[in-house]
Amino acid sequence: MTINWFPGHMVKAQREIQENLKLVDLVAMLVDARAPFSCRNPQLEKLISPKKNIIVLNKMDLAPAADTSRHLEIIRKEGHLAAAMDSSRGKGSREVLQLIAASFAPVLQDLKNRGRRARPARLMIVGVPNVGKSSFLNSLAGKKVAVTGARPGVTRGKQWVRIRDDIEFMDTPGLMWPKVESEAQGLKLALLDIVGDKAYQEYDVCLYLLRVLKDKAPNLLQEKLKLGSPERPEQELLADIARSKGHLIKGGEVDVEKTCNVLLQDFRKGKLGRLSLE
Repeated sequence: MTINWFPGHMVKAQREIQENLKLVDLVAMLVDARAPFSCRNPQLEKLISPKKNIIVLNKMDLAPAADTSRHLEIIRKEGHLAAAMDSSRGKGSREVLQLIAASFAPVLQDLKNRGRRARPARLMIVGVPNVGKSSFLNSLAGKKVAVTGARPGVTRGKQWVRIRDDIEFMDTPGLMWPKVESEAQGLKLALLDIVGDKAYQEYDVCLYLLRVLKDKAPNLLQEKLKLGSPERPEQELLADIARSKGHLIKGGEVDVEKTCNVLLQDFRKGKLGRLSLE
């Protein structure tokens, strides 16, 4: 599954990030904890490379804790600062704030050495669409300070957000790269609602979700979806789920389209339980 999805506002977002990078001290790059490596935009990482960056595995409440710990270890071994966070409950925010303070300390010391007045740390927050940047800012601030939405790319334009007296963020629109070549990566990004729904078929993504559940968490198929043996083709499992949910159309045929839509939404909201795609 190759994804070509690069709307005009993405071009504008890339240009804005490049132009505004000189205004910040640090960059916080958010990824989805369920697939942190697939969410890392190679063009974006190259763009922000002049600045020290902190990688935040957001939505850690939707991924198994052991997988999140493993992913953090890999990212740290690459030489990056990294932390995990649940923006819906604020868990992990203390570690994120500590990383920001430690990274900004040399800048503060330099200001002091030059006889300049201390100022807040200035960070740019970046990431692919729908990874939870606005919710992350709201969580750190303890109140609603940024626009949030369920559709990829809802944040528009430059927003400065003061979350504390000593930290302010520049929020930016989500940024994808022009073409996703890897079929596996494309399926993960579609499943996580990171690319727009016009870039994929829900049926294909739903079958991929069922394959992942069969492989990684067959117990969820039985507990959450009330299925018997999961060792069957995904198409059969999907039909059984449709029948159990009463998703039928005229003539008693299963409504596959409705079932796919419900399953994808349930996964994205965490209703199927914690699941890592990597």
